[in-house]
Amino acid sequence: MPIRPLGRTGLNVSAIGFGAAPIGDLYACLDESEAIGAAATAIDSGITLFDAAPLYGHGLAEHRCGTALRSHPRGGFVLSTKVGRWMDPSKGKGDRSGYVGGLPHAAVIDYSYDGTMRSFEQSLLRLGLDRIDILLIHDVDVWTHGAAAIERRFKEAMDGAYRALDQLRSAKVISAIGVGVNEAEMCERFAEAGDFDVMLLAGRYSLLEQPALQSFLPTAERKGLGVLLGGVFNSGILATGARPGAHYNYAVAPPAIMARVERIEAVCHAHGTKLADAALQFPLAHPAVSSIVLGATSAQEVRRNIASLSRKIPSGLWSDLKAEGLLEPHVPVPVSP
Repeated sequence: MPIRPLGRTGLNVSAIGFGAAPIGDLYACLDESEAIGAAATAIDSGITLFDAAPLYGHGLAEHRCGTALRSHPRGGFVLSTKVGRWMDPSKGKGDRSGYVGGLPHAAVIDYSYDGTMRSFEQSLLRLGLDRIDILLIHDVDVWTHGAAAIERRFKEAMDGAYRALDQLRSAKVISAIGVGVNEAEMCERFAEAGDFDVMLLAGRYSLLEQPALQSFLPTAERKGLGVLLGGVFNSGILATGARPGAHYNYAVAPPAIMARVERIEAVCHAHGTKLADAALQFPLAHPAVSSIVLGATSAQEVRRNIASLSRKIPSGLWSDLKAEGLLEPHVPVPVSP
């Protein structure tokens, strides 16, 4: 597993990270041992970056991740989790945030200083560990809160959560701070507003679309930020192909997206390459990107992702995608034999 520096943090992470959202019972209630086994297989296979959040299963993903990691030396992995929500066990299940299972606790959105410290403490208890390496302010974006509320939420996050994280970093309780969002514009806004180390961006730099290329990724390079990418399959369509019912951005893909993916898939097919392999390897070619965070619900899925990273892709595939207008001429692409 290739290991890369995470910006200027001094941390090194595997090119593939383990995203814990699916083991929080995102789309289905998972067998406990199989879910924990997915995380255990990841670390046994050389993956060193693990990313969780209180939101994922309302704490369940952190429980399962911690169970898998606690039997390994603490210096052998980099652990990232998030703030912006804490769990209230007195409120029952509440809104499940899309998770069909998870723990029976309600999520409280809270970007205040005190709410951030409460979230951090709860995460340590659920993980059963004495240290978290990276703390990210979670979901301060229009996707989550809507356009009418984003200015208020951004101010709350900078006045409260950022101040708490900055203090924890200064005290060397954590190593790095950042944000985890679904919009490149919000990544850039936070990067300019505070002294952040890491940005986790979901879905906005993939083989299908690269809006982060115009401004955010150059900003990340200039500032020495470590960039983690989630959603490199755009919610599934770059893994499954443009089949009926394929998902894009958490919903059924519209016709225009289906048509574009069909064209990308045809180029991949002409070069004897699986669409998923090209989609997995493409984002890692950008010099600002340290790791892609991939979810998995089983040991088999983890092994499949690792195998996909090592498959050879002919350089002609990338040049043909550019010739077809499916990638811009200046987009960085993997160096292939």
